[in-house]
Amino acid sequence: MSEDTEPLVRRAAKRLRGWGGVAAMAVACGLTASLTLLPLAREGSDAAAAPGTGTGAGAGSGVGVGVQVKADTCRNPEASLTPSTEDGPSVRAIKERGKLIVGVDQSSYRWGYRNPEKGVLEGFDIALARAVAKGVLGDENAVIFRAIPTNQRIAALDSGKVDLVVRTMTINCKRIEQVAFSTAYFQAGQQVLAPKRSDITGYDSSLRGKRVCTAEGSTAHEALEENSFGAVFKDEGDGTKDDKDLLTVPNQLDCLARLQLGEVDAVVTDNALAAGQAAQDPAVELKGEPFTKEYYGVAAKLGNDDLVRRVNHVLVGYRQGPWQAAYRQWLEKDLPGISGPPAPLYK
Repeated sequence: MSEDTEPLVRRAAKRLRGWGGVAAMAVACGLTASLTLLPLAREGSDAAAAPGTGTGAGAGSGVGVGVQVKADTCRNPEASLTPSTEDGPSVRAIKERGKLIVGVDQSSYRWGYRNPEKGVLEGFDIALARAVAKGVLGDENAVIFRAIPTNQRIAALDSGKVDLVVRTMTINCKRIEQVAFSTAYFQAGQQVLAPKRSDITGYDSSLRGKRVCTAEGSTAHEALEENSFGAVFKDEGDGTKDDKDLLTVPNQLDCLARLQLGEVDAVVTDNALAAGQAAQDPAVELKGEPFTKEYYGVAAKLGNDDLVRRVNHVLVGYRQGPWQAAYRQWLEKDLPGISGPPAPLYK
């Protein structure tokens, strides 16, 4: 831990007394995220080199050569390629390496988080990533997890640092121009998370003048840009070296930490993620109703069609039982009443 990080952790720990052990654990996980998984390699490093170059054997396949989909033709962004088990260049590159490299979250409770007692990654997205590894390589443990911030998911695929991203990533018209998605594996919606004692009632005029936190590059941030209801949701110097990462943060869990420290008044995020955060901290709750309908997909580099088809083949079987088992284990307690995964939609 760096000299700069240690005082921050101490200050956060002092101010979090009284929030409960689980909530404090969540913040600690977020603050120490870089210490628990291998970080993404920097641009130009050996680890970022593409397979076949003689360096960086640990990098993702990075084979994509596809044509971008135009936003004006986007009618059904959830539609994906038909399933197939045929090996193409990106699948062959993964098999030659012997490992599937997946970008994940390690601080989203119930989705992708590091169990502090077991020291392993767990959650709904982690279970799905292991199922894909088994479908491609025949071994659910033949996977390398790399922690990536919300705002670096697409860059990680473009650079070839990961083969796939399984990280509560919403499929939408803007993103299908940048990455290739599998069929949808979960339906969620944007919602407001705030302290129970707050006078905020949901995604409405009660947000006027309130400080609202979102993750950079998230659909929640895009929603606020379209209609903020007078909320304050942008940092001065956003995207520059002077960005304070207070209202727009790299990782969504950072918003919960800001909320607990009293630095923001509310969070806007997927209700699937917010439900896990409310489970961690009894002082906060979901406000109002979800105001969007969104679908999560497994993301690959644009043009890696054979890999997308293989993932879709895995999802066909996954929907027949393993999905339900993962839901019961990880999500049902906090997100009850979901009967099954979304039906696949193909192009």
